Amino acid sequence: MPGHGGYGDSWSDGGGHTGGGHHGGMDGGPFRAGGDRWCDGAVSRAAEESNRRLLRARDAMDRGYAEPLDIPALARIAHVSPAHFTRTFRAAFGETPHRYLQRRRVERAMFLLRETDRSVTDICFRVGFGSTGTFSRTFRDIVGRSPRAYRKEAATVATVPTCFTMAWTRPHT
Repeated sequence: MPGHGGYGDSWSDGGGHTGGGHHGGMDGGPFRAGGDRWCDGAVSRAAEESNRRLLRARDAMDRGYAEPLDIPALARIAHVSPAHFTRTFRAAFGETPHRYLQRRRVERAMFLLRETDRSVTDICFRVGFGSTGTFSRTFRDIVGRSPRAYRKEAATVATVPTCFTMAWTRPHT
């Protein structure tokens, strides 16, 4: 499907169908914009290393979700420029680094709202948000309801098996 990944898009399906000269910003890596595989063949050593560095940066986000993280620091982990990091992260994982970090913080907040009696304000700061307004707005954007409403609804499903609760409460973005 030529043109799927943006300017200079390139792909080959092994059957003679090819596109332009760009592989979704992953330096020849296996991902394209939207997370589609662009080839089923072997990935070059450079592409593997590029993907590994991106995963290291994402892992740092997962570990340090409650800490202040910025794009330049994450780009240094991946050994690329901030602009290149943002482009390749989005191409590989389907969302910007900022949105990924917000989603991880909201996922952790959802757990704390379900499993603790901490205040919404305490949870907001504990998961890394700098203001309750930003936390509430982001939570509502990702989950579809306010943190208080989510807590109230989560309390009513306490008798439902955990696997169903996890599926029902998973953020939909």
